[in-house]
Amino acid sequence: MSLTYILVALVAVLLNNALVERLSLHTRITAGYLLALGPLLFISICDVWLQLFSRDQAYAINLAAVGTVAFGCTVQQSSFYGYTGMLPKRYTQGVMTGESTAGVMVSLSRILTKLLLPDERAGTLIFFLVSAGLELLCFLLHLLVRGSRFVLYHTARPRPGRRAGYRVHHDVAAEDVHFEHQGPGLANGGSPKDSPAHEVAGGGGAYTRFDVPRPRIRRSWPSFRALLLHRYVVARVIWADMLSIAVTYFITLCLFPGLESEIRHCILGEWLPILIMAVFNLSDFVGKILAALPVEWRGTHLLACSCLRVVFIPLFILCVYPSSTPALRHPAWPCVLSLLMGISNGYFGSVPMILAAGKVSPKQRELAGNTMTVSYMTGLTLGSAVAYCTYSLTRDAHGSCPDRSAANASFPTGL
Repeated sequence: MSLTYILVALVAVLLNNALVERLSLHTRITAGYLLALGPLLFISICDVWLQLFSRDQAYAINLAAVGTVAFGCTVQQSSFYGYTGMLPKRYTQGVMTGESTAGVMVSLSRILTKLLLPDERAGTLIFFLVSAGLELLCFLLHLLVRGSRFVLYHTARPRPGRRAGYRVHHDVAAEDVHFEHQGPGLANGGSPKDSPAHEVAGGGGAYTRFDVPRPRIRRSWPSFRALLLHRYVVARVIWADMLSIAVTYFITLCLFPGLESEIRHCILGEWLPILIMAVFNLSDFVGKILAALPVEWRGTHLLACSCLRVVFIPLFILCVYPSSTPALRHPAWPCVLSLLMGISNGYFGSVPMILAAGKVSPKQRELAGNTMTVSYMTGLTLGSAVAYCTYSLTRDAHGSCPDRSAANASFPTGL
């Protein structure tokens, strides 16, 4: 499922970046919401509740649903980054904090359903329905916010056919002709008497014409060369931020959730990876809040700090290797490392995204936000590929406990 999600998400973010100039923000965001909401409801009702499919059918349908959700969520996510790139900086930080809030909610709901609901099917159904309800709520809030005066002010663009007109002044006595810029209100309203040509008598034989023809604009797809040129111009300015966010998420995805989910303890059992991931999500949330602090970063310094996070890879490997007796086998080690990795991921994953939009012109900010999302998804994809290829190091990491089921059963009661 993780592999399917990441691969589809990479394709989706590249496609969304290519369609920035053609499809409106609202169209892309709405399509993303619908593609994410539909499969959630379908799986909740048809698979989890009614159980209409066999095991093999359910496996294939769930993979297809994961791919559809991945496509919709990624188009929506990258569009939101472009969207907030046109707003003041703190709104980009708000979107990233919202993502971390979602991770915290998932972790808490997983812990609560495992503790309070012995029926796994009922807990899964509740989780899916709550997720669908939150998705619908977010969509309604988006429709409400996009019509606000603040958002319209920052995102408004001139549309073909709604440009300012001109008033032609012809002074017959002086044999002079000049053009006066006419505001969009009068241009759209036509001449004062709504006639195609209205003459107003004036001293010296001057008059005004309102029948200046408007040029016809033919809309067409931008050429491939133009698309590459636009992106090259933006990438040349924000290259350090692009590399910084890609390296940050590459290192994180090498370890989370794959390797962290394989860490076990003979007493805590399968509760340890749940707690580790909850610590990561909470600390990631804190890191993205800290990203709002007014600290001036140079792009190269940000990139260097992101690269320093590579130290987490050998440390987490020591938590699971060798599989019989890991070097860092106390459960406090992965929890502390997950705390530090989460804070650094939240901070160094947010600051480049916030700073990038401010380095380009207002017309390029949406494209800059989408380009940063491409770098973000590239880091996720490469990190997931590395984690997938190194799975053999961790698949036997929890095979040394004599009776892990007893540990799992006793821990919730003690908790």
